[in-house]
Amino acid sequence: MLPKSLLPATLLFALATAPTLAQQAPPSITDSKARSLYEKAQSLYYQDRQTQQALLVWQQLIDRFPDYGEPYLRKASLQLTLGDHPNALQAYKLGLSKLPVEAARGGDYLILGKLAGEVGDYATMRLAYTNYLSTNPTSKTQVALAKLQLQNCDFAAEAMAHPTGTAPERLAAPLNQFRDQYFPVLTADNKSLIFTVQRNPEKLGQENEDVFISALTAEGTFGAPQSISQNINSRENEGTATISGDGNTLVFTSCGRPGGVGNCDLYISHRRGKQWTAPRNLGLLVNSKAWDSQPSLSADGRTLYFSSQRGGGVGGYDIYVTTLGPDNTWTQARNLGAPINTPGDDLAPFIHASGTTLYYATNGLVGLGSSDIFRAELDAKGQWGAPRNLGYPLNTFANEASLFISSDNKRLYCTRAEPPRPGDPASMAPPILLYGSEVPTSVRARETSTYTQGRVFDAVTKKPLNAMVQLFDLSTNALTQQVYSDAETGEYTAVLNEGRAYAMYAAAPGYLLKSLNFDYSAPHSFDPLTLDIYLDPAKSGRSAVLNNLFFDSNQAVLKSRSRTELDRLVEFLRQDPNLRVEVAGHTDNVGTPASNLTLSQRRAQAVLTYLSGHGVPATRLRAKGYGATKPLATNDSEAHRAQNRRIELRIL
Repeated sequence: MLPKSLLPATLLFALATAPTLAQQAPPSITDSKARSLYEKAQSLYYQDRQTQQALLVWQQLIDRFPDYGEPYLRKASLQLTLGDHPNALQAYKLGLSKLPVEAARGGDYLILGKLAGEVGDYATMRLAYTNYLSTNPTSKTQVALAKLQLQNCDFAAEAMAHPTGTAPERLAAPLNQFRDQYFPVLTADNKSLIFTVQRNPEKLGQENEDVFISALTAEGTFGAPQSISQNINSRENEGTATISGDGNTLVFTSCGRPGGVGNCDLYISHRRGKQWTAPRNLGLLVNSKAWDSQPSLSADGRTLYFSSQRGGGVGGYDIYVTTLGPDNTWTQARNLGAPINTPGDDLAPFIHASGTTLYYATNGLVGLGSSDIFRAELDAKGQWGAPRNLGYPLNTFANEASLFISSDNKRLYCTRAEPPRPGDPASMAPPILLYGSEVPTSVRARETSTYTQGRVFDAVTKKPLNAMVQLFDLSTNALTQQVYSDAETGEYTAVLNEGRAYAMYAAAPGYLLKSLNFDYSAPHSFDPLTLDIYLDPAKSGRSAVLNNLFFDSNQAVLKSRSRTELDRLVEFLRQDPNLRVEVAGHTDNVGTPASNLTLSQRRAQAVLTYLSGHGVPATRLRAKGYGATKPLATNDSEAHRAQNRRIELRIL
């Protein structure tokens, strides 16, 4: 589940060891004593398997004959196989500087370039790849890599000269109490931080990943991390989790779990009250027999992005997407294709709560030399635009593996590798910790999000309800959010985007439809809302105000933005064919009683005409205007008069 380097360790090992299989000293080493030491070192390693002794002999040879380049390369090869990259870099650098540029050194130039890139030594990196290309290599893959890395050197120089924002800082205790923790994600209200913890990283083959959660305290800091649930974490590896905005749907990766489809699969679990349901494999429409991991859920938990190594993609690792259909099954995962996916490795997608900005890590585009985080926006036609590098210092010479930006566009969270700790084996990967910072303006998601949060109750019994809460964009009539309140607590959270006007509906079987309106199309306060919703039973005499029907002043023609509400009414009435309803029109007290009565009747009739024209039998409908005779508030202000100008749906 962890990020990879640009060149896998196995490829580096192959490149480093391939030229060393011959134990005889090359002709360039003419001194007999030097040749004897060379062959002794080779024999110690390849025949006796005494690596440390071989290293000592290579060093003796270098000390006595410092002008020969080959011994440096042989020593570097052994250091590389031991995981000692810093010393291997220096040995390759010195050795190649003493040898002519030639095709036989192609693998060594690639290794030097890779090792230099790991520490941000762009001068050495540039020289290594330039020398490699000058030998006229025939491998199209490696030529493309070398050319990309030279572009990266140019990009890095420009990016570092013009930094974007400040470098993220390590998150304070009690976070970062483990050696390795990574892939942080937040709920939409920023109150729960979820991340992966790797236990026993020093014991190869015995590592174990679990999902942890940290809750926001009253002091505004995150508390001590806890295992998210015994139902989630097991003896197998669980990690790289994602959570819906309301905190009720969790998708995570598990490797080696019984009944899995591939070696690493995506699983889903739902929160019911304080408990998580038993995880369910997302199946073959989503998972493959290859590696599937690093999921990212949309705020409403109905769109899932993830990375996969399955065949048939654009590059080695590609980003895929699947959606939850009307029947609550996930659709066949679809490759996002270009321009998101590249011939390289595309990993760790993160879809912002707004749903319109995607962040992900790739080494297939020009960056700072390794895997960088890029940002892409979704256009009005549902197509992703060209990815843009986030720049320095969010991206560095190291592998950037993950990024999460809060719904309000204020804070970002990421993971970074630390310098090796004293006593750690050279072959051991450096510690990985959680970092955070403010979000630079250019890095923010295109749309800032907030949320409405509360509970849904039965208006009569005051008991919590399991209700469907939907958000529709009134300008497009598009469903943008669909969440469910918790059956035990009634709690719900829905995400709203700045610059939009929404119709919000809460519905449950046997209850009247609840209609609400949130208009953020004009600049004003965009703070989170706490809103409890009370649903009336669909019984005779009960009524509900329809807040998303719009008319021009003193007119009875429904405006186009009313279609969202009208279509929801049609759907509501189709679900219970026995319901008979009255569409009741009301006005404020401006104007004469007679004109208000006429206007309210005409408006009610306009709604009835739409309903009957869309399949609701006219025998189930009645339109009646009440003018200003039944106000909800006193008519002493425009705000109160606006409440009185309304259409209601009443059960007959």
